[in-house]
Amino acid sequence: MATNDIPLRERKAARTRLNLARALAGQLARHSLDEVAVRDLCAEIEISEATFFNYFPRKTDLLAYLGRLWTLELQWHASQAAAEKPGLAAIEAVFQAAARRVQAEPQAWGEWIAWQAQQREKREEEPLTQAEKRLGFPDCAGIETLAEQRLDGLLAQQLTRAIERGELPANTPVPVVMAALIAQFYGVILILKQAQPGAIGGQFRQQLQLLWAGIRELTRSGTNA
Repeated sequence: MATNDIPLRERKAARTRLNLARALAGQLARHSLDEVAVRDLCAEIEISEATFFNYFPRKTDLLAYLGRLWTLELQWHASQAAAEKPGLAAIEAVFQAAARRVQAEPQAWGEWIAWQAQQREKREEEPLTQAEKRLGFPDCAGIETLAEQRLDGLLAQQLTRAIERGELPANTPVPVVMAALIAQFYGVILILKQAQPGAIGGQFRQQLQLLWAGIRELTRSGTNA
């Protein structure tokens, strides 16, 4: 995707932020977040520490940014699946895209999930720029048109579509199913990321199949526990 229509200053800022995110992911393959030094990240991409803190006031802000990039990529995969078949196929596309990412960067994902678990309130952040979206994902056509969504919002949207399309019963207990989806997503990653990251995709498929079957059985019996 061409970026010449984006101002040079925006492109340069985007490249700096993206390079820092990649450097952090690389460092987290070998060290915990606490062990990663800002000076090492800066040395790797050849910027000053002052420049780092101009973009990210804290190291955890960079980790949050890395997570936002991952979530945007999952959103793009969901949009591609939803273009042909919204609903359950789009949810499954999110899970499988995550499985591929976790297999490539298991430790970084573990740190991100652990950090999220410690957050007590929703963070307000500036939206990703078009330059960040295009430069970060050059193979994802149209990704710059996506407005960022949180993972839970993305899954809830496609769950609603699945109900509207009749893939799941009309009396599906949405809050219960959403809790199950989020638990499966993070739980499978945390259990398998260290020893068997390559098995995450298969486990996701099995867990989702069980969940869909369970919902249909639950609603057929008229139980909405």
